[in-house]
Amino acid sequence: MAAALLTAGVVVVAGPLASAADGPEPSAAGCTGQPDVPDFGPNVRIFDPSTPAATIQAQLDADFNALKDTQSAQFTDKRVAHLFKPGTYAVHDNLGYYTSVAGLGQNPDDVTINGDITVDAFNASDQGSALQNFWRSAENMAVNPSSGSDRWAVSQAAPLRRMDVHGGLQLYPASYGYASGGYVADTRVSGQTASISQQQWYTRDSAYGSWDGGVWNMVFSGTTGAPATSFPTPPETTLATTPVSRDVPYLYLDGSGKYRVFLPALRTGASGPSWAGGSTPGTSVPMSQVHVVKPGDSAASINSSLAAGCDLFFTPGVYHLDQTLNVTRPGTVVLGIGYPTLVPDNGIDAMHVADVDGVRLKGLLFDAGTTSSKALLTVGTAGSHTDHAADPATVQDVFFRVGGDVAGKAATSLVVNSDNTIIDHTWAWRADHGNPGTVGWTTNTADTGVLVTGDDVLATGLFVEHYQKYQVVWNGQRGRTIFFQNEMPYDVPDQASWNSPAGVAGYAAYKVGPDVTAHEGWGLGSYCFFDTDPAVSSYHAFEVPDNPGVKLHSLLTVSLNTRGSITHVVNDTGAATPSGTTPSNLVSYP
Repeated sequence: MAAALLTAGVVVVAGPLASAADGPEPSAAGCTGQPDVPDFGPNVRIFDPSTPAATIQAQLDADFNALKDTQSAQFTDKRVAHLFKPGTYAVHDNLGYYTSVAGLGQNPDDVTINGDITVDAFNASDQGSALQNFWRSAENMAVNPSSGSDRWAVSQAAPLRRMDVHGGLQLYPASYGYASGGYVADTRVSGQTASISQQQWYTRDSAYGSWDGGVWNMVFSGTTGAPATSFPTPPETTLATTPVSRDVPYLYLDGSGKYRVFLPALRTGASGPSWAGGSTPGTSVPMSQVHVVKPGDSAASINSSLAAGCDLFFTPGVYHLDQTLNVTRPGTVVLGIGYPTLVPDNGIDAMHVADVDGVRLKGLLFDAGTTSSKALLTVGTAGSHTDHAADPATVQDVFFRVGGDVAGKAATSLVVNSDNTIIDHTWAWRADHGNPGTVGWTTNTADTGVLVTGDDVLATGLFVEHYQKYQVVWNGQRGRTIFFQNEMPYDVPDQASWNSPAGVAGYAAYKVGPDVTAHEGWGLGSYCFFDTDPAVSSYHAFEVPDNPGVKLHSLLTVSLNTRGSITHVVNDTGAATPSGTTPSNLVSYP
């Protein structure tokens, strides 16, 4: 959507620790000798409840002031994480760009913030809008909001996970300005959650006291307290359960003061937070089996650790890669905090994941380099259809950027070949704005955001924007998407430059391959803003084969500020986008 700080050492003060029970450890044969209390490097703050609140607040404020400004910090190379040891804190953490805040307990209520974890339209230049509040996250904490409600006014790539909000949750700016979010999972809000000016939102496996609001596309799965399906008036779509889900891996402290990575168990037919019964079921890995990756580490050293059987914990920073990172061991965990950013140099792909069970990727930002990559991340091997239903790969809070910071190029951002993969919250973004010289039709080139060839793949929270051909191509059988948000490219030069091989005007945002016999989607929205040439149109936003196994529910298209048009919603069905930035809705197809 148009949408000196981090050089100090880690702050660690000894103090009381919460006890935690662990399940059996997955094997990581060959990876030994990593410290159980590692050095997390210069961009991680670790806070202890015995530290004076004023001292903690001063650090939080310093980080925020350096990363809050939309004009100067949106494409900075600075990154930071705020980690709170178990205990209670009276602080207010405003989150700027590339900032992650998380509790280090095994469960959210092990860390309590008597104050606020806040994102708002912070800057005068924002003019009350949160449309560019990207790349920040909060996780694994309880909050007693100072005013009764916490504010999380974000747009894309800003997840709120594993939070226990003792009060209300406001997903809109205090100014009531526009916002283009958003994502909540595994969270409990005792009071009302209000979206108000949010264009769209997705909530998974959570519990709300109540819900208020809805502009275009509000989607819920496995969320108690969610409204009943009423799309399009109001525009709310609710699934009683999430078909398959698995909460994210996360760092925590055990009862002996050692760090571990917790690996939540797979859930089927889930409803409500995974920790609602007391603790999230799962297993854990000791840090002795995890390579802590810090700025300056080479791709060769990271690959060496992977080959030795290590899991990876990426700390905040920007990592230039001169060789592809290869994840080959079943069950490998690659976990990032503070938006570690992987930049492939010289046209390589950034990461390949083998077609194996149980790989978990979480909390990474792939940023295309200036020489075009074939794909930034590939999961599995094309044509290999191995059943991974019992232990699928998960791609969670993994984000992609082409342009904006540099004149990046990548033909495809995410390729998913492995069967049963869960894509749980991604934003693939070809930049529509950024640093001078980094954005343009022939500058930050990128054909497709997400390509799926694997069967039985599930996407929960799929955000894909501005790619130059099809935004999403789904060729695997029995795929499912719960919530899709898209904008077509802003900068199409003219209609002649943008006609699909199907012989129609423009490219569909979401294309299901012609040989697919079963596919289903819920809460799917695509918007156009053809600003370079408002005469441009796309014939349809969704292109699917006509057979009874392909079903779409709660679809919409919008022409933003009436810049261009979308003629139909799906195939030849659905009205053209009306004027006035209002949606063309379609309850179901066929």
